[in-house]
Amino acid sequence: MSRAWIIDEQGNKVREGAQETGFLRAKPEGKLELVLTHATGFVEIWYGEADNGRIDIVTDAVARTETAKEYAGGKRLYGNVEGDLLYAFDMAAMGQPLQPHLWARLQRA
Repeated sequence: MSRAWIIDEQGNKVREGAQETGFLRAKPEGKLELVLTHATGFVEIWYGEADNGRIDIVTDAVARTETAKEYAGGKRLYGNVEGDLLYAFDMAAMGQPLQPHLWARLQRA
């Protein structure tokens, strides 16, 4: 399960953001399959590869509920850089082409 929050300039939580849960399936030769569901009303199927501390995946299918915002697809990149987890998510949504949506650098506490 993954949860995100919207924060202000001082790092204080303003409100809850995205929430997703799913299953990551590792296949032979570094291939990956990922199925995700989101509290905002859509599900995704992702395919990609893992190699040398890096995961690169793209959507194959997206399904939405009647009340979910328009979302067409995405690309995600995860990487181990200097012991930190870097994360980038590009999204095609709301009539816009694929473009940067969010990113993070997660450090161990």
